[in-house]
Amino acid sequence: MQTIKLRVNGYLRELAVKPHQTLLDVLRGQLELTGAKEGCGMGECGACTVLMNGKPVNACLVLALEADGSEVLTIEGLAKGGKLHPVQQAFVEKGAIQCGFCTPGMVMATVGLLEDHPRPSREEIKKALIGNLCRCTGYVKIVEAVETAQDLTKEGDQT
Repeated sequence: MQTIKLRVNGYLRELAVKPHQTLLDVLRGQLELTGAKEGCGMGECGACTVLMNGKPVNACLVLALEADGSEVLTIEGLAKGGKLHPVQQAFVEKGAIQCGFCTPGMVMATVGLLEDHPRPSREEIKKALIGNLCRCTGYVKIVEAVETAQDLTKEGDQT
């Protein structure tokens, strides 16, 4: 076991981890943050997407030891004061949540995208979400939700 320190959803956490444990294992097992889902376990589906130091990563591919000293944001850390994050709100409004399994990863990938590119084109949205698979939709509502989130995020910045 080795000790790592992470800031997860704004809280400093010190954890004992095994060398082979992934960030996803630590988030779901030790911290009981189950929003990031284990889908494929090979970085192909995006269900485990979280932001690490502001960038979307597949938590199933990041060893917990590699995340030492990092800032990690999960879906559980988005809503503030009982109010949904603008991206979460847009996904609800546009009906882009279907069964919900892929939604946390889609939302986190979208948050990462909009932090880097506040006004992405439809093609940039599709490219940013290419690593996040949804088996329920044709992605139309998801892309519409990202486009709506651009406007909601902009409105939130003005208040």
